[in-house]
Amino acid sequence: MDVLQAIQLRREITRFKPDPIPSEVLEQLTQAMYYSPTGNNLPSREFILVTDPAMLAQLTPATPYMKWLEQSAAAYVILGHPGESKYWLQDATLAGGYLWLAAVSLGLGAAWGAIYHSEDSDESSRRENFIREKLAIPPELRVVAIIGLGYPAVQPPAKEMYPLERVFHKGIYKEN
Repeated sequence: MDVLQAIQLRREITRFKPDPIPSEVLEQLTQAMYYSPTGNNLPSREFILVTDPAMLAQLTPATPYMKWLEQSAAAYVILGHPGESKYWLQDATLAGGYLWLAAVSLGLGAAWGAIYHSEDSDESSRRENFIREKLAIPPELRVVAIIGLGYPAVQPPAKEMYPLERVFHKGIYKEN
């Protein structure tokens, strides 16, 4: 599958089959994140792979929106390192996007659990500290997201998109 196909097929999958993900596939996903771009090629993001079902269940209550994590076969916790680069959040987010597209290309489904909350620092702190405590993450790292992975139990229908003209401008910005 090429990248454009993976982009078009990508959906948030929140129901997974109980099948484990082979280690070779997890290695490919790790490589996809590792090779994602970073500002000035700095190591501004780090990753934790979690495959233990008991730990996945323990991480689930970090937000009220991650019930699907209990069903995941694996999850990557994406960390940002503000001490390395002012682009830590962008770099961590790009890594998550690369992971998601690689997962789709390999027949997996993924769901994004937002831990870092840019508009509510108290909520962000609560979520991040919850995950930080469970996974022994040092305080200088920010917990950006958890991406749960597995083989989709159900494949959602194609996404209905709004017209491209609604969001795409050529040359200059023009009101639609």
